[in-house]
Amino acid sequence: MPVRKRLEWFPLINGTGFVVLCLTMIAPLIHLAAVSFSSQFYAEAKLVTFWPRGFNIEVYKTIVTMGNIWTSMRNSVVITVVGTLIALAFTASLAYPLSRATMHGRKWVLRGIIVTFVFSAPLIPNYLLIRSLGMENTLWALMIPGALNAFNVIIMKTFFQGISSEMFDASKIDGCTEWGSFGRIAIPLSAPVIATIALFHAVGQWNSYFGAMIYIRSKELMPLQVLLRNLIVEEQANNVANTTDVSTLLTPEMLKAGITLFATLPILIVYPFLQKYFVKGAMVGSLKE
Repeated sequence: MPVRKRLEWFPLINGTGFVVLCLTMIAPLIHLAAVSFSSQFYAEAKLVTFWPRGFNIEVYKTIVTMGNIWTSMRNSVVITVVGTLIALAFTASLAYPLSRATMHGRKWVLRGIIVTFVFSAPLIPNYLLIRSLGMENTLWALMIPGALNAFNVIIMKTFFQGISSEMFDASKIDGCTEWGSFGRIAIPLSAPVIATIALFHAVGQWNSYFGAMIYIRSKELMPLQVLLRNLIVEEQANNVANTTDVSTLLTPEMLKAGITLFATLPILIVYPFLQKYFVKGAMVGSLKE
């Protein structure tokens, strides 16, 4: 086959491959949606694939009447929003001085950060630290300990280094302090990388449940993912399906599918608004030092 002909076929083959890859990623969500909207007979017989059979919305009527799911949703929103803001503040305030050549000892600090890629603190010392700081059984235990991430610090530091040094020099001539340059120049120009790190951290916070299982005792403080885990792993969905007034119209599988989609929907809604910044920010590490 001539080289020209081969090059003309490449975009089609490449695009087809990516479409197939995307379909394999969204297929589980489509299947869950189909199961949650199907009737009890078809769901229990496992006859549902990618289209609802015997349309039924009783699953979502049951979900919206579950008081604990709204409490868990509120906790997850607080953990995700406040935790992401804390992470951005910590990451930016550490990455900025590391990007400035005038900071003394920045190479040693950076090496110490890189060490955390290889070695991480064990669970028991982490738990003892959280308890000694008085954060056990509080939402702070799920937001502050994981606020700093070495990967995010390096990405933001790399972005800050790509900002023209002349702009910082001009701000100093105009009387700006380092904090002024940081707040008036570095942060406004860093929307792509901030959005990228915010999305990375928010998705991680939203999907995390292990920390809550270790540090949280009160059921009123449990995030949504812990509730979802309990329904799926500990078979609590059976009890909910059997005790509801419409138990004859529900199965545990339908309830699990509905709550899984309910827990995934907020992130799916937020992502399109950050997509354009996410694509720009994700390329930072490959374009700069």
